[in-house]
Amino acid sequence: MSAMDVPADKPAAAVPAAKTKAPAISYISWTTLALMTTASVASLRPAPSMAIYGLAAIFLYLLPAIVFLVPTSLVSAELASGWNGGVYKWVSEGISAPMGFLAVWCQFAMTIFYYPSLLGYVASTLAYVFNPALASSGLWTAAVIMVCFWAGVYISSQGTKSVAGLSSMGLIIGTLVPGALLVILGMVFLGEGNPSAAPMTTSNLLPVWAGISSLVLIVNNFLSYSGMEMNAVHVSSLRKPPKEFPKAMFLAMGLVLLIFILPALAIAWVVPADQIGLTSGVMQAFDAVFSEFSLNWMTPIIGIMLVVASLAGMLTWLAGPSKGLLLVSRQYGYLPPFLQKLNKHGVQQNILVAQGAVTTVIALLYAFIPDVSSAYWILSVITTQVYLVVYLLMFIAAVKLRRNQPNHPRGFKTPALLLVCVVGWLASLAAMIIGFVPSSQFGGSSTLTYVLIVGSGLVIVGLLIPFLFYRFRKPSWKTADPATTAAID
Repeated sequence: MSAMDVPADKPAAAVPAAKTKAPAISYISWTTLALMTTASVASLRPAPSMAIYGLAAIFLYLLPAIVFLVPTSLVSAELASGWNGGVYKWVSEGISAPMGFLAVWCQFAMTIFYYPSLLGYVASTLAYVFNPALASSGLWTAAVIMVCFWAGVYISSQGTKSVAGLSSMGLIIGTLVPGALLVILGMVFLGEGNPSAAPMTTSNLLPVWAGISSLVLIVNNFLSYSGMEMNAVHVSSLRKPPKEFPKAMFLAMGLVLLIFILPALAIAWVVPADQIGLTSGVMQAFDAVFSEFSLNWMTPIIGIMLVVASLAGMLTWLAGPSKGLLLVSRQYGYLPPFLQKLNKHGVQQNILVAQGAVTTVIALLYAFIPDVSSAYWILSVITTQVYLVVYLLMFIAAVKLRRNQPNHPRGFKTPALLLVCVVGWLASLAAMIIGFVPSSQFGGSSTLTYVLIVGSGLVIVGLLIPFLFYRFRKPSWKTADPATTAAID
């Protein structure tokens, strides 16, 4: 029997009650969870690049929403309303414990390079506010990444309730308000009799087909919706999970669609496509819109608000995947005890610190290696590939759970579950395959070299590392019984 076949779902022996006291649960509302989920998925960052497609931006967002966002939202709503514990519990119950650990590891591992990317955007936005010349400074970027990430680690270490409040507030201040302002100004622009910069006729509803590049564009938008299932790990913080989690998911799904589509259309109304460009940042787009109304003084204010939104999203990602990894590691002994250590708020502080060390190294690379951006882009592709493993496993698990445990209590049942899962699984597989198509950012190197690099990264980060953790786990690494683990806040 191989190591990957050894059952890992036997709970640890119960710790004597006198030595173990589960921290009290800090409940959050389902609307707060919906805002947390929205903050982890939606952003105004892609609005300018999608605005160049004008009315076709609706199609470019709706098609991926139908085949990816809706399936992931519906399936995670059903699974979370029946099984606490997030993707590990779902996949281990539906497939096997080793596959459950693989799923929760991949969900966690993709964040390693997500944080530097997100905080690099924060650095460039702040540079635009204070001194645009700083945007090209590696030292500035490195400093912002390190300061913001370690501040996020400190805030996350204060507990889920603190993170929930700050992420919800950040979403409202930095995404909903600027997005609504953009849409209102766009409507005022049209209301004053100005023609739309982008054609708004039915013949423009579909984008011009440009072969493989069009397919890459559509599939890349699948990944704009990734993360809808991530906050299922907080389902135990709801008072009535079976009823409240599905409501949170549906509200988040509606907000995500509105945030992605409406601001992109507003920019398309006001700013001609040749003035936006694929590389234009959201700050330039806001500045162009404000120029039409002589409101340029608002651009720095919006910049600060966008930074708040990005930091709120980072807090949500810090709180979610790392907690999921902690829960299963304490219960089944997948990680060494040092990485399972909790602070007084019951937060996985050492896991966060380990992430911080990696993030700091990447930030220093920004500062001292001028050509690191190209290599980092490849690492970002690899982590995206790793994340797609989670969805491939999740859809399979959902089908098997419905078939093998049809009478298990569920607060919500996905209509036509098999069809929904097949569509979502195929969409995820398509996204993974497209990930092996070289982008122009890879330069003139051969396709084979690119495929080998991405494939090796997927195998090492997504398969080899979790296999080694699983292979060398020890019974002594189990540090909590199931009841205590489930109550960790």
